[in-house]
Amino acid sequence: MFPKDFETAFNFTIRYEGGYVYDPNDPGGETKYGISKRAFPDLDIKNLTVEDAKEIYFNHYYLKGKCDKLPFPLNVVHFDTCVNCGILRASKMLQKAINNLGYKIKIDGIIGPITLSKIELISPNILSLEYIKERVKYYSHLNKLDKFKDGWINRSFALIRNFLIK
Repeated sequence: MFPKDFETAFNFTIRYEGGYVYDPNDPGGETKYGISKRAFPDLDIKNLTVEDAKEIYFNHYYLKGKCDKLPFPLNVVHFDTCVNCGILRASKMLQKAINNLGYKIKIDGIIGPITLSKIELISPNILSLEYIKERVKYYSHLNKLDKFKDGWINRSFALIRNFLIK
């Protein structure tokens, strides 16, 4: 049994990560449900089940990304960003968002006690919106992956529509 917030995050992300794809323009290479051969070279991607993907997402993205330590809906935004951009880059985006809101911390990609203590001081919705702004800014500068840019930006706005606008 997975935590409710993980289930929510997984259900959002899996809608965008889809089935089996082997696009030569995708730096992840062969992927299924968003799990890439590059990230998991020993995995049989083609025969990956959605249940296997869910386990990988929980252990390798939700827990390693410290999403379990974040309030809702920030944990959903961070999880989806970890999956799409990698944990280190996602964590740096989160820290940049914290800095943008006036809480100065080191941008090192480590979601540790200092970052978590600043997160506690900020409304999860406001921080989530600022984080999504950082994410869209990052995508808008990706020239090599231009083919995917609009989809990733739309996905970011979907986070706002699904979790931040009531």
